[in-house]
Amino acid sequence: MSAIENLKLNKNIKAAMLDAGYFNAKKLQAKILPRIHGGQNVVAIGPEGCGKTTAYILASLNKIKVIEEIAPRVLVLVPDIASGELVIEQYHQLNRIRDLRIMGLFAGPSLDAQVLELTDGVDIIVATPDRARAAYLKLGLNLNKIQLLIIDDADVIIKNGLQLPTVEIARGIIKGQFLIFSAVTHDRLTKMYDYFLVNPDIIEVDDLGDSNLQTADQILYHVPNFKTKLNLLNLLLADVEVFDKAVVYVNSRFTAETVYKKLQLSRKGQVAVFKARGMVPESFDTVPDFMANPQANILIIAQEDAENLNEIKAPNQIHFDITEDNDVYIRRVLLGNNNDNERLFINFCTDLELSQIRKLEQIQGKRMALINLPEDLYIETETPKKKAVAEEVDPTRGPAFHEKKLSNQKTENYSARERIRMTGKISNKRHD
Repeated sequence: MSAIENLKLNKNIKAAMLDAGYFNAKKLQAKILPRIHGGQNVVAIGPEGCGKTTAYILASLNKIKVIEEIAPRVLVLVPDIASGELVIEQYHQLNRIRDLRIMGLFAGPSLDAQVLELTDGVDIIVATPDRARAAYLKLGLNLNKIQLLIIDDADVIIKNGLQLPTVEIARGIIKGQFLIFSAVTHDRLTKMYDYFLVNPDIIEVDDLGDSNLQTADQILYHVPNFKTKLNLLNLLLADVEVFDKAVVYVNSRFTAETVYKKLQLSRKGQVAVFKARGMVPESFDTVPDFMANPQANILIIAQEDAENLNEIKAPNQIHFDITEDNDVYIRRVLLGNNNDNERLFINFCTDLELSQIRKLEQIQGKRMALINLPEDLYIETETPKKKAVAEEVDPTRGPAFHEKKLSNQKTENYSARERIRMTGKISNKRHD
């Protein structure tokens, strides 16, 4: 850690930090603040609690020198209202000495009323991407004076499907500096910021904390999409000798049915669903019944039906989906009093689940072993939805551009009179 006094911040900000109980800068903050002060575009990757939010709040408070502009100079994009309100609260905590105008731009209040408030003058805006875009299209959000665009929790913004409004806002800023913060990095994140950033400075810190839980062995497969997950599960479970008894956890009963149908194609009669309730013919109401049945090898359990289950003794347990309930996962992998470590947990995750994996690793104080995908695994290509294709951002055009239909494209610019004349509705002869 570095002392607050060593950071290049003005004295008012340092005083506010000391009053708020910040005496030392965290590793990420010490790395990133000099780069931000130097005007660099930065992508910062670090786990929850590493000081990302405080870093950009300090940078933005330090950057704004005067309070006289009508247009905002700092825009912070957040994934949801709850996280946005926490950011505003922290801004006020560190901004007690300076009278900056800070505004939240979220769904709920009338957009017209928010646009009027924007025109009265504001220095810092914290907004969700969709609301910021709506205000921008209403000509209420002026991006011309933006000095800092901050995209916080970019991985969650992507998970919430807010990439397009984020890119539109970013591409509407001509001379600003860009700061992107995320718990994880993956292809979807890179694809998003490639639309408006060229060769940003990437800073990554790794902090597992002080925990050291005694857990069963866990391995991780990072797969591109849901269909490839199905292929991987089918491929692994084809080895009957290794996976003679396996439990597969999924997040919903709908996914349980989908996985069941996929596995049944190759292992008919060996796959069952926990408490199927007529959804499929093969079902068990208790895990011991499944473990005692010699013909059933694979039990699929939806998370909603697994709440009251005690420790399951199956040697192979696969998280097809990563549960959002940290406590459920940790209870599942913790070793008992006898430290019986014969169970192996195999986790599948996509880009969108990677941040949850990092949280679970932090809680345990250890990394899951990342395993290369099998060479004979068929990787499914992700087919974009029609709507997403229609709204795809063209990097050669400005914000909110959509390709014209071929029938509407024109190669010449004609006046209204010339277009009418070409239809034969008026004569070429003048009548003056």
